[in-house]
Amino acid sequence: MSVIGAEPFNSPGMQRRHTLPASEVRPLNTQDATSVFEIEREAFISVTGDCPLHLDEVRHFLTLCPELSMGWFEEGRLVAFIIGSLWDQDRLTTEALTLHKPHGSTVHIHVLAVHRTFRQQGKGPILMWRYLQYLRCLPNVRRAMLMCEDFLIPFYRKSGFKVLGRCSITVANLIFTEMWYPISGHAYMRRNSEAIRFPQHPLTLGVKKTDKSVDI
Repeated sequence: MSVIGAEPFNSPGMQRRHTLPASEVRPLNTQDATSVFEIEREAFISVTGDCPLHLDEVRHFLTLCPELSMGWFEEGRLVAFIIGSLWDQDRLTTEALTLHKPHGSTVHIHVLAVHRTFRQQGKGPILMWRYLQYLRCLPNVRRAMLMCEDFLIPFYRKSGFKVLGRCSITVANLIFTEMWYPISGHAYMRRNSEAIRFPQHPLTLGVKKTDKSVDI
């Protein structure tokens, strides 16, 4: 008798449910702050020497505007995230780094980062695509903005962002470019919009590569 024949029989469907990880996208909360910061710190310090948001700032935005964040979880583990806040001016200023303007119509995307184990799998662009679709469900949002170093401009362009110009904000010796994305129309609001599950093969969504870390 062969070894294979001696093992219990499982249908392909049963094997798939058992072996494929469950993927979920949902808004973040303050309980996720430490996991967020650990991923961000590893992704950015090696590249820029600093993080866009420190731990207290992560908690700050997840307290004030958790609905403008999005985390991708696999089997309950955070693997990628975006954190945003509202802004009420045409261009970003230093205040935009720490303030949330509840009546603003611009979403300032502070950071997108992917856990090092899950980079080069297309998760960054997919999460950005889902985030931009989600913003279409928010009635007062008219555009998204971010600031990035020049080598990331092609990356964001693939997600539909356009160059706005040089950013007035500098950090140490780093210079940034502002980019923006128009939020027009409204996507169909799903009944359970606060817990959106990915299909088991998210790369089939056909979205192109996205943020502030190169290996996303």
